[in-house]
Amino acid sequence: MNKSSSLDHLAWLNETDEVLTTSDGKKISVWELVCNKNDAATWSSWAKHFREHYCLDSMIDILKAGTPYESSRADYLTSLVFPDASKAPGPSIRAGDFAEILIADLLEHHFACWVPRTRYINKAIRNESTKGTDVIGIKLLKDDGTASPKDSLFTFEVKAQFSGDKPDPRLQDAVTDSMKDEKRKAETLNAIKQRLAEDGRMDEVLKVQRFQDALKNPYIEQTGAAALFCTSVYDANNIFKTTTSSTHPNAKRLTLIVVRADAFMRLVHYLYERAANEAK
Repeated sequence: MNKSSSLDHLAWLNETDEVLTTSDGKKISVWELVCNKNDAATWSSWAKHFREHYCLDSMIDILKAGTPYESSRADYLTSLVFPDASKAPGPSIRAGDFAEILIADLLEHHFACWVPRTRYINKAIRNESTKGTDVIGIKLLKDDGTASPKDSLFTFEVKAQFSGDKPDPRLQDAVTDSMKDEKRKAETLNAIKQRLAEDGRMDEVLKVQRFQDALKNPYIEQTGAAALFCTSVYDANNIFKTTTSSTHPNAKRLTLIVVRADAFMRLVHYLYERAANEAK
């Protein structure tokens, strides 16, 4: 996915003044997503940005040709590309994909990273989550791309809970996953690089390549864990009690994020629906 889509929807995502920490005193930044239902232009921009994570608009007609959905872009996307809206595990995959993409947007916008957008466009099975590190962000110190030990690689693990009767320890789940071995990060970087190379995006290939050998080319490793909650199951006290970073190997450079929104799953389904129906 080329970085051509707008991030105007991030005007709806704002950091709150809420003071929240883990049980061991690590700060958690709390964000709230409040959408303007009447802002059609921003919804359409977001829908396009979201849709093109799965399939570039320029490729839809080529890919739907010869399928039973050849006459409708929306039907093609809904039936063969996007996770299913109702048949399990489709809804949970939708929630997970949405959460990861929103954190990728935040990483690009708030942390000023370059975020490769290759994770979903290669999905062979639409109702399965993509393996590997959830979100990777890159920040190069020098504009000419020359490696610096002050370059940063951000790796984020993302979890979501958009339904249920009681809160789950999703932030702790993300923290735990962020401690997984280096091999997964290496495999994710290799997969990103391969996709970029196949697309002929060689400048971006070199950006990824710069982080593939930390011994040869040292850099700053920034780790992140994020959890997204529907407000119906958001419980600050539960997050405090169930989350700790005390055993994290990169605790000094660990960023913790929580995002909450009303009727989160309804929002997710609406965005997928709009992304399909506006694929003109």
